[in-house]
Amino acid sequence: MSFRRTGSDANCEGESGFTGFLRSLLAGIPWRERADGEETIELEPPSGGVLRIHNANGRTRLCGEDRETIEVHASKTARAETEEAAEALLDEIRIATAEVGDALELDVEVPRKWNRRGHANLEVRLPRNLRVEVIAANGRVDVEGMRASVAVRSSNGSAILDDVVGDINVATSNAKVSCSCTCGRIVARSSNGKIEIDAHRGSVDASTSNGLIRACLQAVGKHGVNLATSNGRIALELPDPVDADVDIRVDNGVIRNDRTLCQATRETNGRVRGRLGTGGALIKLRTSNGSISLR
Repeated sequence: MSFRRTGSDANCEGESGFTGFLRSLLAGIPWRERADGEETIELEPPSGGVLRIHNANGRTRLCGEDRETIEVHASKTARAETEEAAEALLDEIRIATAEVGDALELDVEVPRKWNRRGHANLEVRLPRNLRVEVIAANGRVDVEGMRASVAVRSSNGSAILDDVVGDINVATSNAKVSCSCTCGRIVARSSNGKIEIDAHRGSVDASTSNGLIRACLQAVGKHGVNLATSNGRIALELPDPVDADVDIRVDNGVIRNDRTLCQATRETNGRVRGRLGTGGALIKLRTSNGSISLR
């Protein structure tokens, strides 16, 4: 592992006067000095086919590839009151691994003190067919190129998934969810964040608070579509043709429907129901304080 130090100027010999006075004031301030390092490890895939990652502070990026092993690259950063303390903390940031049941667990361990902080950004390259579970806080999660189920839990960080074939279960708080070029069943939850789904084939169950939901589907799965938000709008674009039953309701807002519904009914309380094609999977859209568009 190598590292480089950044922070205040190292060449302070002969400093005097105002500059020296400032340095004396700054000495010992928490997080004043910084150390950076890189580490790469290679792991055998778990026999149970599940990789579980915990990263409390830092970005996590997973890339599914045609490969046999798991490569984990960590970019580490440590901040402390002195250069020596930052270097010591950097050495203590480590990637811990353990076999737990059918899963390989990977945990970023960062010692914490009131005057020291550290984190690690992870880039993980892994076989496409591994099932993946990621738990993160204060960091964005990116997943791409997987051909198995993916589960992501993130707080204060976005979850971005691209080119995933397999069921997706994703939840964020104070951040957005984005899925593109995906196939399978999506279950997405967010608070104070928007949900965007593009070029998806399959079922969708998505809900958020204080955010919009926008979904563009190339095919509707057997479990249908269920979109719900409060204080936000919903925009759903469906393929043509499509067979589905439609149920749309708003509490305070308008419904804009560009599709021809058979046996359509419109109620005065802001509800539209009907059938697309021969009917089938249920498309259920709900919002309060927002509009709904069906295209």
